[in-house]
Amino acid sequence: MNRAIIQTSHAPAAIGTYSQAVKLGNTIYLSGQIGLDPASMQMVDGIEAQIVRVFDNLKAVCEAGGASLNDIAKLNIFLTDLGHFALVNEIMARYFQQPYPARAAIGVAALPRGALVEMDGIVVVPG
Repeated sequence: MNRAIIQTSHAPAAIGTYSQAVKLGNTIYLSGQIGLDPASMQMVDGIEAQIVRVFDNLKAVCEAGGASLNDIAKLNIFLTDLGHFALVNEIMARYFQQPYPARAAIGVAALPRGALVEMDGIVVVPG
């Protein structure tokens, strides 16, 4: 099975020893995205802006791999405050159409760069 690394300038460059995504066959494994602006590599301010930026970053990586957010089969959401989960749902509804992906929401003590939210996922490319 061919392994391809997916990289786009429309999402933040990796800040460690990982790739933005790896494609094996018709499956893309998305690395975690936080609210970094890809142009400045600075964290956007506030939980709402970070959630939006994370979805925009995931969208860019999906598109670079020939897929869309609606092709995500499994989405993992990590929040430093689970009180923001309703806001995640509200914003997620702007980006996804039914049927929605399988999903987990996990409360964590801290995230890289002081992020308030991080998401990763598994995508099945159509075709």
